[in-house]
Amino acid sequence: MLYRFMVCIMSGASSSKLALFLCGCFVVALGAHGREHSGLEHLVAEHYMAAVYEHESILSPNPLALATREQALELMNQNLDIYEEQVMNAAQKGAQIIVFPEDGIHGFNFTRTSIYPFLDFMPSPQLVKWNPCLEPHRFNDTEVLQRLSCMAIKGEMFLVANLGTKQPCYNSDPRCPNDGRYQFNTNVVFSENGTLVDRYRKHNLYFEAAFDVPLEVDHITFDTPFAGKFGIFTCFDILFFDPTIRLLRDFDVKHIVYPTAWMNQLPLLAAIQIQQALAIAFGINVLAANVHHPSLGMTGSGIHTPQKSFWYHDMENPQGHLIIAQIAKNPLGLIATENATGKMDPSHSKFLKILAGDPYCEKDAQEVHCEEATKWNMDTLPIFYSEMMYDNFTLVPVWGKEGYLHVCAKGLCCYLLYQRPEVSRELYALGVFDGLHTVHGTYYIQVCALVKCGGLGFDTCGQEITEAAGIFEFHLWGNFSTSYIFPLLLTSGMTLEAPGQLGWENDHYFLRKSGLSSGLVTAALYGRLYERD
Repeated sequence: MLYRFMVCIMSGASSSKLALFLCGCFVVALGAHGREHSGLEHLVAEHYMAAVYEHESILSPNPLALATREQALELMNQNLDIYEEQVMNAAQKGAQIIVFPEDGIHGFNFTRTSIYPFLDFMPSPQLVKWNPCLEPHRFNDTEVLQRLSCMAIKGEMFLVANLGTKQPCYNSDPRCPNDGRYQFNTNVVFSENGTLVDRYRKHNLYFEAAFDVPLEVDHITFDTPFAGKFGIFTCFDILFFDPTIRLLRDFDVKHIVYPTAWMNQLPLLAAIQIQQALAIAFGINVLAANVHHPSLGMTGSGIHTPQKSFWYHDMENPQGHLIIAQIAKNPLGLIATENATGKMDPSHSKFLKILAGDPYCEKDAQEVHCEEATKWNMDTLPIFYSEMMYDNFTLVPVWGKEGYLHVCAKGLCCYLLYQRPEVSRELYALGVFDGLHTVHGTYYIQVCALVKCGGLGFDTCGQEITEAAGIFEFHLWGNFSTSYIFPLLLTSGMTLEAPGQLGWENDHYFLRKSGLSSGLVTAALYGRLYERD
């Protein structure tokens, strides 16, 4: 089943820390369906048209076998033919920039030797100004770059793509590989006139034996006439300080182009989850293009703003998909405030009283009542342990129609204040993890997560599920020791939702949500402590 949607409005909370609290942005999408919020159009004055293409790569039948350059070009040109078709489709709809996925041209699962015929030579754009389409004979082994450059000219748009590149090195370089060359997983950017604007070489490789890590981290930005400055990185980079956080923190970037070849892993790290979370956490636009191989768990692309997302996630349709959306040049919105009468939503008032150290509070139709006698009895909830995303989470079950509960691990305590109209025949749990993740990468995380379990047994909590019926109104918060926190909110049918409110209160970071469109799959605060990696 195809799931395409857009997210709604975020409102603000008091904070001087990293997270931005944003409200209101009018977005028009072509190729991915959205629900428009009336009355938002006047909040945004200037836009640009962006496109991303989720590509079903034509793969080498045997990536371990040695091929000639001619054979490699024959395969890559089949993928480039599809790219060119999509560029023209996007051009007809006014796109000014298009992003293609990681590994989309050459594929994956190569060895260092078997990928060599698929590599283009890459001169440094900092040293050489070059238009491959107009100067095709200037450098050898640049056929892929030439085709991409010509596509940018033909479509009259900026073009971002990923390919393998090679760079010779010499014995005088102590890190030069034995075969006398560096091989990089490389993103390239072309302007609308075909000029090679810049290139980014992937720093955080994900089991990619065919490629080298560049000697220095590339922090690459490029300017456009239609939206100003863009930043760029690739796939697994999104989870690390360099280049992602440094680029966003130090280079005044409001837009990110993001080629990826992401294998989805629920409940916390589906491709569209982490893409949207980056856009919300940093108040930026994210143009993310994934490859489309559902049999490998690879799907999920989108154009994400801090307020809305237009995405594609399809585990059944074998074909690629083009998303086009008109989005704001400046993605920042307005900080929301309480309504003019000064009245506060009762659930949020209760949350603030709890944070202030008051006992658990009950409400009636008129006001909030706080009495010691009504305090939730934490001793009645069993604590259990279950594996989620290969990490050993500490959890408590979420029972009943309403409640206030918490669970702790090491220095992190997670809290949940919730109510729901009815209790579905499903098990939900509140989980916490504070530690070093060590499977498929090593990085330190702090996570508070409300998840639907795979079944009714405690041991099913943390399993991958995509359908749920439980409707919640909730506050989720924790005493995080990092300001780098990614909000994740996913409902039934791989539907992205936006938090109703995010922010810091009394040294706790919180996520608030009501009015879910469908059953809750995951609500989580995913914190990264880069210094502990």
